[in-house]
Amino acid sequence: MSDFLNDWLTEDTCETKEKNHQRVWNVLVVDDEPDIVNVTRLTLNSFTYKNKTLNVQHAYSASEAIEIISHSTDLALILLDVVMETDDAGLKLVKWIRNELGNHMVRIVLRTGQPGYAPEKSVIVDYDINDYKLKTELTAEKLFTVVISSLRAYDSLWSLEENRIGLMKILEGTSSLYRISSLKQFASGILDQISVLLKFPPEGILVMAKGMQPDTPERLTIIATTGLYETLEADEQGLINQPELTHNIALAHQNQKSVFLHPHDVLCIPAHNGHIFFIYFSPIYEIDAAEQALLEIFCERMSAAYDNYHLFGQLKKSQEASVVAMASLAEHKDEDTGLHVLRVRDLTEAIANELLQNGHFTDELTQGFLSKVGWASILHDIGKIGIPDCILQKKGKLDSDERTIMETHARMGEDILFKASELIQGRNYFSIAAEIAGGHHEYFDGNGYPSGLSGEQIPLSARIVAVVDVFDALMSERPYKTAWPLNQAIDYILGRSSSQFDPLVVQAILALVTEKRLPPVLCEYYGLGKH
Repeated sequence: MSDFLNDWLTEDTCETKEKNHQRVWNVLVVDDEPDIVNVTRLTLNSFTYKNKTLNVQHAYSASEAIEIISHSTDLALILLDVVMETDDAGLKLVKWIRNELGNHMVRIVLRTGQPGYAPEKSVIVDYDINDYKLKTELTAEKLFTVVISSLRAYDSLWSLEENRIGLMKILEGTSSLYRISSLKQFASGILDQISVLLKFPPEGILVMAKGMQPDTPERLTIIATTGLYETLEADEQGLINQPELTHNIALAHQNQKSVFLHPHDVLCIPAHNGHIFFIYFSPIYEIDAAEQALLEIFCERMSAAYDNYHLFGQLKKSQEASVVAMASLAEHKDEDTGLHVLRVRDLTEAIANELLQNGHFTDELTQGFLSKVGWASILHDIGKIGIPDCILQKKGKLDSDERTIMETHARMGEDILFKASELIQGRNYFSIAAEIAGGHHEYFDGNGYPSGLSGEQIPLSARIVAVVDVFDALMSERPYKTAWPLNQAIDYILGRSSSQFDPLVVQAILALVTEKRLPPVLCEYYGLGKH
């Protein structure tokens, strides 16, 4: 993209769009003969094209013209004299405009009273201009023809460029929406992308219709709002019933397509899962045909993006459901754990986020890891399904042989989960759960089991769950023990920092517990009081 075009796009969006929709064409006359300038301005003042008049500026030298052009982003046409300060001042100005300024949009018509200084053929071939005319042949009628053809070319170029830029923004915007994890974020992202596409401040509402009859506007669920509409009042369910907002939405719903009735425009985004979304917005200008076409493409892409988002959500829920089912199976054999696995999930997530907030393990604590590690942690003892009931459900302490058998659950769980993870591409719930199952009984100093790993050889997920599993077990009542007081549990964990547990993980859980920053359900269970 040229520097000129980049500058144009990064200007204040509202101001830029208003300029582009002004009812004038900006024309610059550059000539060192005042009489020529005056006659040209007088002639052009009566011209109109596409219901726009001409705003004619003038400069008497190439240097004056450079000053004007440098501060103008919306010049449509330059009528340029060739011979001014120097014999080739006009030609040099053309090169500066195209090559240095990077403005390839403005149309340029060269005019000369001395054709010998710049032969017509070489000028037409060597310079990016629209036309080359002798001043003597530019009658009012011919000047009209030259100006109109140049403005038409300028208008066409801008339409092509804006369409290209708009399509690029649609593709870029859709790509970013594919990475969003919540419906509200997705909806807000759509509103933001529309403002970028149309180059005006984000002002709009995205609503979802449920059971709305074609001819009867019913209440709509607000998903996201921006700008002036952020203060729009809705009831506790996020519903609103305002006829002035729902009338055009009902029309769009009835026709199953977008409605452009300035200033109340509505975009229609149907989705294959039975939902239908409408975007209500009030642009400062009337959306033209080219922009309407871009917006229709945008809606199609957004529909596909939402379907992808919905499918991803369903797949994510399917994996979570599988994890819960497997955890329930393991818990069925070891009923004494109660809601232990769910507390492990919540506490694991809290510690992982605390570590990230403290700047630890930033390479590992990615958004993908943070979204999965909690759910993966609930499978940490899945291997117990292979342990005989007589050992698993024994009320007293295990003897050495029984302890040896019990310890096989770590490797067994890792093997089960690793095989499941191979069926899913990339890092997933089961691959992280396999790390946890196989590593949460390893010791930071290398004296744990089943592999005798130490330090950061132990996966971070397992190092977190190692602390979580023990802390929750200490704080919970079991058939073979009573719940420990909080201070004793903290002392136990702290006393094994750097030997059994990763010291950074210990710091994180102690901060969360002592500062009562755990989720409310955990604060209540551990007797921490209000957080």
